[in-house]
Amino acid sequence: MSAMAEEIIHNETIDTLLNRRSIRAFEPEPLDEATIATLETCAQHAASSQFLNDWSAIRVADSALKEKLAEIAHQPYVATAPLLYVFVLDEYRNAQIAKRKGVDVYSDDFTLRNSYRFSQAQNDAVLALHAMETAAESLGLGCVILGSVLGDIPELIKLLELPEYTYPVLGLAIGKPAQSPALKPRMPRDDQFFEDGYCDDPDLMLERLDHFDAEVHKYYDLRDTSRPVDAFSDQIANQATNRSVLKNGFEHAKQQGFVLDK
Repeated sequence: MSAMAEEIIHNETIDTLLNRRSIRAFEPEPLDEATIATLETCAQHAASSQFLNDWSAIRVADSALKEKLAEIAHQPYVATAPLLYVFVLDEYRNAQIAKRKGVDVYSDDFTLRNSYRFSQAQNDAVLALHAMETAAESLGLGCVILGSVLGDIPELIKLLELPEYTYPVLGLAIGKPAQSPALKPRMPRDDQFFEDGYCDDPDLMLERLDHFDAEVHKYYDLRDTSRPVDAFSDQIANQATNRSVLKNGFEHAKQQGFVLDK
C-alpha cells in the first residue's frame, strides 16, 4: 500500500494532531482557571492500564522552582511557560490504598513496584500528557514536551518532593505561542506501519529513508542556518553510542523503591 498516492480525511481533531509542533516561546499571559481545569480533566480521561490511575502530575507555579527546572533542562524557556507540569508515574497512592487493606508494601506481595507495573504506569503518564497536549493545541495553545527535565533526576525528585514509588516521566510546557515554527517532516508511513508482521528488509527500509534524510536536513537548515544539524540517519547513529542517557536509569528508580530487572 503506497502512502504517497493517498489522501487523508480531515476534521478539526485530525488537523489539530497533524499540525502539532513544539512551541518554545510563549506570550507572558497567564492561562485562566477554566482552561487549566479543562486541560487537567482531559488528561484524566486518557486510558489507564487496569484502571489503576497510577500517574500524577505536578503543576509547577512557583517562579523560583520553574527557574530550577529550567537549569536542570538547560533550556531557559522552561521558566517562561505560563503553565508547566511534570508528569510522574505514581504507585505511592496505590501503596497507601493497599497498606490500608493490610498489604505489606515493602514485601514481594506488593507487585505494583515491579518492572511491568513501572513500565505500564510510565505509559499511563505519557498517555495522560498527550491527551493534555492535544486538548491544549485544540484551544489554540502551544506546547513542548520536556524530556530535558530528566537531566538530573535525583535533583528533580528532591525539588518536587516525590515520595517512594513515584518517578518523573516527562514535563509539559503550555502557553499562548509566540512563534510559529515549520512542521517537522515525518518518515515514510510504510517504514512505521507494517501489515501482519514486521518488514525487516533493511535495503528497502534504508532506501526509502534516503529521501527522509534530505527532508530532515533541509528542515533544520531552514529553521536555523547558524546551527547546522546532521541528517536523520547521522542523528540516530550518534545517539546509538551516546552513553550519557544511561546515567538516569535503574539506580534512581530503585532508590524510589521499585524493583526493576535490567
